[in-house]
Amino acid sequence: MGYEHEDNQKRMVGIPRSESDVDPQIPVLRINQLDALELDSALEQLLWTQFSKCFHNFRPGLLTPLEPELRALLHLLLWRFTLYSNSATVGQSLLSLRYHNNLSSSPRYRPLTRRQKLALALFTAGPRWLQERSHSLLLCMGSGGPVSERGGSLLQQGLRSCLTLVSGITQLASLINFLVFLRKGQHPVLAERIVGARAVFSKPNVVRDVTYQYMNRELLWHGFAQFLIFLLPLINIKKLKAQMFSIVFGGDRTDREGETEGQEMWKECGLCGEWPTMPHTVGCQHVFCYYCIKSHTIAGSYLTCPKCGADAGQPEPVRMEVEMIGR
Repeated sequence: MGYEHEDNQKRMVGIPRSESDVDPQIPVLRINQLDALELDSALEQLLWTQFSKCFHNFRPGLLTPLEPELRALLHLLLWRFTLYSNSATVGQSLLSLRYHNNLSSSPRYRPLTRRQKLALALFTAGPRWLQERSHSLLLCMGSGGPVSERGGSLLQQGLRSCLTLVSGITQLASLINFLVFLRKGQHPVLAERIVGARAVFSKPNVVRDVTYQYMNRELLWHGFAQFLIFLLPLINIKKLKAQMFSIVFGGDRTDREGETEGQEMWKECGLCGEWPTMPHTVGCQHVFCYYCIKSHTIAGSYLTCPKCGADAGQPEPVRMEVEMIGR
């Protein structure tokens, strides 16, 4: 019994006490695991965006030939300082999660081995790189072989068929794995199931940081925002603005402005403010350029005059009567 106790103590060396107290049997919510994957993907995209900005002033398309390799390099760089160091990605660390060695028979928490971490990195970055580089690889490997009737070498067509078959099988396996994840709540990614990595809590007795009052407030605000998104397109803002303007400043001023505008309505377009080209009207006293009013009619089926707020009809050309006076 003494020797077994000493062996157990040796196995626990190198594992912090907070990790050894974690019960890997406590199930992790499915939404937490999916959120961790989304956070990791967002971080990779953010790093790539910042890296691309460093070459913003260089020749356009400079990084395009090496983009798959650079993305894989950034993924391995993140893997080295996150997953390889503490068996947890950035998204898992934010959600108090980390990977547990599911292949271990011990009921306590066991971190991933180096082989598992390497395999997880290869199964994550390798297929993505191969998918982006498959076309160029087929062109390189298929050159110089016997030519078929359809054009292209037989080796190239065989490799393309094999890659298509492997890609289809992988996508089908990923779909089946995700359906199993929805059923059992473990291994949202096929690579985790192959390697034997499972997400568990990194801290015992994790306290919920988000209160229900905050959640209720967010739900109410989200519902109100959805209602505004549905309601605002139904409101004619321009007509409402014109009516409020007439109520605030009174009808006398509106009439005086109408007389003044009636005298100068031929001098400017009601939309662009320039001299009207091919003047058209929509039923009120204001004049618009043909292209201005036509583009606004196409953009919105329900159009009002931006000057007076009157309901606009179909654009019609302005009829002008010219009287010739002889001397």
